[in-house]
Amino acid sequence: MPQPSSRPGVGAIAYSGGVTFRVWAPFAPSVFVAGEFNAWSATAAALAAEGNGYWSADVPGAMVGQQYTFIVGGQWRIDPHAKEVTNSVGNGIILDGQYSWQANQFMMPPWNELVIYEMHVETFPDAPARPGELFDAVIHDLGYLKDLGVNAIELLPTSEFPGDLSWGYNPAHIFAVESSYGGPEGVKRLIDAAHSQGIAIIFDVVYNHFGPSDLSIWQFDGWFERWNGMDMGGIYFYNDWRAWTPWGAKNRPDYGRPEVRQFIRDNALMWLEEYRGDGLRFDSTIYIRNVYGHNNDSLDDPNNLAGWGWNLLRWINDEVEARLPWKITIAEDMQSNPSITQATGGGGAGFDSQWDAEFHHQLQQALVTMNDEDRDMDAVAGAIGRRFNDAAFQRVIYSESHDEVAATNGKRRLTEDIHPGQADSWESKKRSTLGAALVLTSPGIPMLFQGQEILEWLPFGDQNRIDWNKYDIFRGIFTLYRDLVRLRRNWFNTTRGLRGPHCSVFHINNRDKMIAFHRWQDGGSGDDVVVVLNFRNAAYASYRIGLPQPGTWRVRFNSDWNGYDAAFGNYASYDTTAEWSGADGMPCSGSVGIGPYTAVILSQ
Repeated sequence: MPQPSSRPGVGAIAYSGGVTFRVWAPFAPSVFVAGEFNAWSATAAALAAEGNGYWSADVPGAMVGQQYTFIVGGQWRIDPHAKEVTNSVGNGIILDGQYSWQANQFMMPPWNELVIYEMHVETFPDAPARPGELFDAVIHDLGYLKDLGVNAIELLPTSEFPGDLSWGYNPAHIFAVESSYGGPEGVKRLIDAAHSQGIAIIFDVVYNHFGPSDLSIWQFDGWFERWNGMDMGGIYFYNDWRAWTPWGAKNRPDYGRPEVRQFIRDNALMWLEEYRGDGLRFDSTIYIRNVYGHNNDSLDDPNNLAGWGWNLLRWINDEVEARLPWKITIAEDMQSNPSITQATGGGGAGFDSQWDAEFHHQLQQALVTMNDEDRDMDAVAGAIGRRFNDAAFQRVIYSESHDEVAATNGKRRLTEDIHPGQADSWESKKRSTLGAALVLTSPGIPMLFQGQEILEWLPFGDQNRIDWNKYDIFRGIFTLYRDLVRLRRNWFNTTRGLRGPHCSVFHINNRDKMIAFHRWQDGGSGDDVVVVLNFRNAAYASYRIGLPQPGTWRVRFNSDWNGYDAAFGNYASYDTTAEWSGADGMPCSGSVGIGPYTAVILSQ
């Protein structure tokens, strides 16, 4: 009779002389492991029942690098905890997790210094890469991102998915790294190389659904229930109406099962501990906490899954806070719900930050509206000033994201949305860069989507590679983004306030479509920053605004500079002297010149 292993861990755990195999299959009549170590025998290596739903055994002679699979009640199944697979319908590969890390001194930037770059590994690299070498292709382009100035990359999901082309939001094996990207060794090389350049890596994780296809965990141990005439998913899934999701109708994990919660929690910590990721972005948390994506906080409502999903999120965030408090967790909840980023001790979900969908929508409306008179400066002011729990950096702000520029969603890139068919027009360049200035100067964690810094106008899709010829054509636009990022990060010690928590939108002019706001940390020279934004196709030679301090205010950025684009007007935006003559509720005031659809940044 086989004996259960006394060694800890789930999946395939290598030890000197063999491998421990452990798997959760509470309804299975028997479990075996087959692999290259036993000539793929379906009966040579039996696992023993541990009495708690798990089966395990030590298998001497099994080695790192060998392929394996479980035979669960006679059905061949890929290990749900496999760290590497040959492909989504292939075999698991035994790993030891060893890697010789080189960048051991990397420190995650604090939230107020982060500038995130959202990236899809398949479509970002500047040259086509063979399957299995995509992570290495991204490594080749890290110098470009360092020059741009971003200090965090948010990777679209990298867990194994069906086939070789995908956004990644259809995970087949959440513990395995996508084989066509380069597998676990490839992503470790990328993280190591990024850290050596001072760039953090944030993983996008998908726990609101699994699949829907190539799911070895579907009816994993043979047990399942029927509901409404359908065969349901078995032990890893809800087996009734709660299984509904927008991504396959019946593939929501059963957050009520302790083993499923542990499965997801262990996966989240794997990316941060084993892979040294610097943060996690949780996809569509609203569907983890509510069956139908309703923003309903009452745990008594049955649509809220008896609070199991909510408490899973809280558990993971508490674990990260206790073990790795310098690593960030971000929710894509999209409901502007402050409880998402409220501390768990106060009843919240405990995320560090969340995507601010309203910021995007209000900025988008202001930029794409055809007629200047229809732009709503009060809405823009609200977008700038909004915060969750009175915390400046509990939101991620953006003008583009993978969802908002995806062809499959019927969306377009911002430049194309501004002027359809003429995305490289003066209007598109001026207004899209005005939006970039607002993103990179407003309170929050700014995020760019790949290619927007070179005016990419092709919609996002898993086969639409970035057109890197645009980098040469629109090098000035890249420089504009680079200059904004550097000011946002206070590279020159003249704009510290852009990293500060304080913001006052003190000037709102709906007639002339002007806004001005003040950012500061402690105040004073090199700290106080004033941002002036013109949302109208008109220039102002001397536009008077309030200023917080007297003395000379220097122009640190003028988006109308013709060095950014030859078609820009280079309208004079001069240093100004603030006098003790109050305006806009400020003690001082001064006049600035500003071009059409232009952003100007001032500091002392």
